[in-house]
Amino acid sequence: MKRVTLEEVARVAGVSRATASRVVNGASSVDESLRHAVQKAISSTGYLPNIAARSLVTRRADAIGLLLPDERRMDGDPHLASVVSGVTRVVRPLGIHLVLMMTGPGTREQAMSDLRCGRLDGVILVHTDPADPVPGQLIAAGLPVVLAGRPLRPMPITYVDVNQTAGAALAGRRLKSLQCNRIATITGPQDTPAGQDRLAGFLAEVPDAVVVHGDFTRQSGVAAMERLIGCCPDVDGVFIASDLMANGAIPVLHRSGRKVPDDVAIVGFDDSSAALTSEPELTTVRQPISDMAAEMARQLLRQIGEPRTPVTSVVFEPSLVVRDSG
Repeated sequence: MKRVTLEEVARVAGVSRATASRVVNGASSVDESLRHAVQKAISSTGYLPNIAARSLVTRRADAIGLLLPDERRMDGDPHLASVVSGVTRVVRPLGIHLVLMMTGPGTREQAMSDLRCGRLDGVILVHTDPADPVPGQLIAAGLPVVLAGRPLRPMPITYVDVNQTAGAALAGRRLKSLQCNRIATITGPQDTPAGQDRLAGFLAEVPDAVVVHGDFTRQSGVAAMERLIGCCPDVDGVFIASDLMANGAIPVLHRSGRKVPDDVAIVGFDDSSAALTSEPELTTVRQPISDMAAEMARQLLRQIGEPRTPVTSVVFEPSLVVRDSG
């Protein structure tokens, strides 16, 4: 088969060859609509960049790292497939390899070494621990990095997030619209920005809500709901700060003889696959994980293509998805 040329990609996209070349090489100085047009043309034509030739010109590895949580934290996490899918959607048409790395002994050090030695061009950090020194080390070294979610403490790092407080407020308004009288929340971990922001946003809407703490895992949803119905048996509306926790909490209500949503209305957060496996299916706050991950990839490629790209933050707006639980 005849190899598709960059000129053909440019023709299909309706741009100049120079613009198509800048997109393929990850330059940030391209209008977003033109970038999408070129990426669509790359996919439709089956264009394959000449990686060896490009590396000689750009002196880049054409590989980025996706640093994921360790296996214990990955267990049951409904987000990770969407994160990988979103990043891949951006980098694959450009011929850039995605290297998946799970945190563990020596992994962070390996990522730092790969970046310093040119084996990786940049890294996306997912689910970093608040005490993790790697973001600060990458910033100090001037290496390309994008963070999934707002950092706990202010630092000069590009990140992509959803408006967590606004999303939690949507959940509060939903429960109030259902005429719930005794409203509670099961929170995420309070040493994380997402956990803090979701609690703050919900309490701004429902200041007198009962608060029980969880940690975003299914098992913590089980334990938190057991505590909640023990201390607040008349609860009739609960915002659960992750779908995975709600997945664990709802069976506790069923076992106690309470029906969802007839006796207790439930609203989750994420709109992950866990919302659809819940019984009943979960009303939840949606964060567009795949689109957010794609934006992380675009932001990282901008840094790689233009090292002086200013630090920025991109915050997506949440929406309420109404299903059967409340």
